[in-house]
Amino acid sequence: MVSAGMQMLGAALGLIGWIGVIVVCALPMWRVTAFIGSNIVTSQISWEGIWMNCVVQSTGQMQCKVYDSMLALSSDLQAARALTVISVVVGILGILLAVAGGKCTNCVEDEKSKAKVAVTAGVIFIISGVLCLIPVCWTAQTVIRDFYNPLVNQAQKRELGASLFIGWGASALLIIGGALLCANCPADESKGYTAKYSAPARSQASAPSNKDYV
Repeated sequence: MVSAGMQMLGAALGLIGWIGVIVVCALPMWRVTAFIGSNIVTSQISWEGIWMNCVVQSTGQMQCKVYDSMLALSSDLQAARALTVISVVVGILGILLAVAGGKCTNCVEDEKSKAKVAVTAGVIFIISGVLCLIPVCWTAQTVIRDFYNPLVNQAQKRELGASLFIGWGASALLIIGGALLCANCPADESKGYTAKYSAPARSQASAPSNKDYV
């Protein structure tokens, strides 16, 4: 059994990680302009997210446009949309269970049931972290592959955006927080007791008396 402080730390890390997933989902900086070749001197910077792309001018003005069709997106961005949204929804469930299973709350009276709820919250936090980690790593792999692909035009090459780094951090916080909550797994009490058997008292045979002999 973990202490209440360790459990609160796990829940706090999970909450911060969940907020990070929301930022990753909303921030249109999954891919950014790569300053190579003719792009070294440019008057605008392109940001690409999973919902929209933005163009930032050298004057500071920014124009964003929502994608017209989801089918026009690449497969990694389509998967990123679905997985990050699912990660946010799953994270909400994990937060609710972490509060219900907290040692400092009275949502669940039975201590053993409360520990099981906390463990379930930890597992859900880990699942939420993995759901965020998959699209982030997938997109990063695609960006790196296209960056070193000589067949891709330099104007179309991109670099890793801030959303990817935030996503890695958020996934790590969710997984670590979930692991701390999973350490709250209740001990199996049946293993703590050993069967004790007492040997039956032996009846002592009475010594033969002198009357038994003639």
